[in-house]
Amino acid sequence: MAQNKRHSISSARSVAVRSPSPIPTVIASTAESEEWTKAWQNVLAKDLIDSPVAAVDADTTVEDACELLLSKDLTCLAVRAPTDSSSPKSPYIGLFDFADVNAFLTLAATRHTFHPDYLRDNPRVEQIVEAAKSGPDVPVHLVSNLSEKNDLEILSHDATIVSLLGVFCRGTHRVLISVEPPSTDFLGFVSDRNLISWFFKYAQQTPSFLNFISNPLNAHSLPSINLFTSVVATTSTASVLDAMRLMSEQGVSSIAVVEEEGGSLHSAISVTDIGKIVVPAKNPQMILSAPLHQMINLIKEPYGATDGNERYPVYSASPHSPLSYAVEKLLATNSHRLFITSGSSRPTSPTTSRPSSHICGIVSIVDILSLFARIANIPDVDPTRMQRHRRASSASSSRSSRSSISGSDVYSRSRSGSRTSVSSPRTGHTSLDGSFMWADRVPQPGTEKK
Repeated sequence: MAQNKRHSISSARSVAVRSPSPIPTVIASTAESEEWTKAWQNVLAKDLIDSPVAAVDADTTVEDACELLLSKDLTCLAVRAPTDSSSPKSPYIGLFDFADVNAFLTLAATRHTFHPDYLRDNPRVEQIVEAAKSGPDVPVHLVSNLSEKNDLEILSHDATIVSLLGVFCRGTHRVLISVEPPSTDFLGFVSDRNLISWFFKYAQQTPSFLNFISNPLNAHSLPSINLFTSVVATTSTASVLDAMRLMSEQGVSSIAVVEEEGGSLHSAISVTDIGKIVVPAKNPQMILSAPLHQMINLIKEPYGATDGNERYPVYSASPHSPLSYAVEKLLATNSHRLFITSGSSRPTSPTTSRPSSHICGIVSIVDILSLFARIANIPDVDPTRMQRHRRASSASSSRSSRSSISGSDVYSRSRSGSRTSVSSPRTGHTSLDGSFMWADRVPQPGTEKK
């Protein structure tokens, strides 16, 4: 079955990436680039702050920090430096968000696979494991940026739009803006989403820039627009726990969910979905062992999927869609990436009117901001740098895991370090043996709580 599935996806890929008439890359003129960049340099980053600083103490438990994210509808928390910290550069040691929640729960479910040598080489993971063995409360400072997606980036009060581009074009999702010295306080966070929203508004006021972003996606220098190997995906029959681990392994905040048969795009799932559905669940085992298509139905329910008037966002665009359309869709769906699809007029099955759409690439907020960063002549633009680092770290962990247990117990990795095939559901098991009390939200399959 797995081989047939890979074959069908591979066939879709070969069709999707063909282009009968390649479109020339759009390049802004020097005069336009200089005009736009000058305007961007006159806008202060602090004017784009979209969330205040919500902070927690270093010894706050992971459970309490997560509950605060949920109850206050926050995207991120700043973690204060421990009281015994010696002269920290900032009152905060890092950030904590749903990507870290996902990484922590995945670690809790798979820690039995870690070889002792791996734990010795990764003292932070060892600290988390030891803290969980000592009691139920794991302090949040140990889990801050566990996902390696949450580097603490700080810009001064007089930083500009161009300064933000210099940070976001390397994969960071939010920046902390400081108050004017001598104060050591902070004004708040600017997110990459709010920056791209600003650029969209700027386009409405600047005809030359609007014309630039009105060109189709495949006419821009976007790194993964027609690169199937950049897509991280799993099937709609894979379990929620499979998806959690895949996101953690591949260093992404969301993945595509494709149909079991044919490989057409079904939906997407993110670490925020995991946090908002799995963490508060009274029966987490039922959620975690459920196939993804069932969880997606839970996510869709508030958006009208059950009342005949569905308003759930679609996460795809065509290679021929204007860049401006992609930006609008990213903002409307509150997502970080769109899956680029090669569509068909035929429905996926007799029971649905939705046309099939095979994934041929992706475009993300980081990709688009990197495009603007190049216009501003920012050096060392590398939108995939952080993700490469996260994947390398995950690969090291996986090698240690495979060396510590027998092949029958290892979560099989159909991707084998490559992202050219859809991940198959794993056949291994999780183990929670009384420690990681809060991570009891990820119980061992077959041991459902009564």
